[in-house]
Amino acid sequence: MTAVQGKMVKAGPGAARLHAAFDRAKAQGRAAFIPFMTAGFPSAADFLPLARTLLDRADIMEIGIPYSDPLGDGPTIQRASEQALAGGTSTRRTFELIRELRRTHDTPLVVMTYINPIYAVGPAEFMRLAREVGVDGLILPDLPPDQDLEIAALAEQHGLAVTFLIAPTSTPERVKLVAGACTGFLYAVSVTGVTGTREGAALGEVPRMLELARQHAQVPVAVGFGVKDAQTAAQVAQVADGVVVGSAFISAAQAGQDVGPLADQIAEGCRR
Repeated sequence: MTAVQGKMVKAGPGAARLHAAFDRAKAQGRAAFIPFMTAGFPSAADFLPLARTLLDRADIMEIGIPYSDPLGDGPTIQRASEQALAGGTSTRRTFELIRELRRTHDTPLVVMTYINPIYAVGPAEFMRLAREVGVDGLILPDLPPDQDLEIAALAEQHGLAVTFLIAPTSTPERVKLVAGACTGFLYAVSVTGVTGTREGAALGEVPRMLELARQHAQVPVAVGFGVKDAQTAAQVAQVADGVVVGSAFISAAQAGQDVGPLADQIAEGCRR
């Protein structure tokens, strides 16, 4: 159980599936590989084979709901969201695409969404739809746990795990609050700023941040932002339970490349 707004929140079946995926990866001597892809990118039809290619290699997959004002995302994912929205991919269409993925893959799935799409559908209806199509958890980048407004409680009622984010600038008090609110995994942002591929090492302040996070987290800790290849994945895998990669795959898909070889390389880099 974890504490959200002073209330104890019990982890449900979605959290259990996510934790089992992390445990399997750890038993095999590696960090969990968590690729990200924006739903409906580069088109609704092309998204499905692209996502399945990543799912074939993933321990957990993160699917982003296209949103017009994604403040935490860099230009690569912003453009992917714009393209998906222009192609007609809405929140409800995202759930339909996830339902199709569930026909072929049982890999745990988490949805990354800002709070506005949840309220546009209605929080209770959003959670119902998410669980109905096979979502295991939610990543909520713009919803501080101390301003949760019962979202985590609704997720719990539908068996969904919740994940919040910390950054290198997070204070010890903030890390404690966020870590205690997560039921899926804790998402540690490797750099201050938005998502996107960066030059150089991905670690930076990550080891110090993770040392602090693990003093409070009762869930696995995954690291994202700035991981783009096997080398940077290997660096992060030395200190994290999971490695999240998104912009690199979107850039490859935008260039018309097969994302499979890059996913194979990064998955191999997740080995310790």
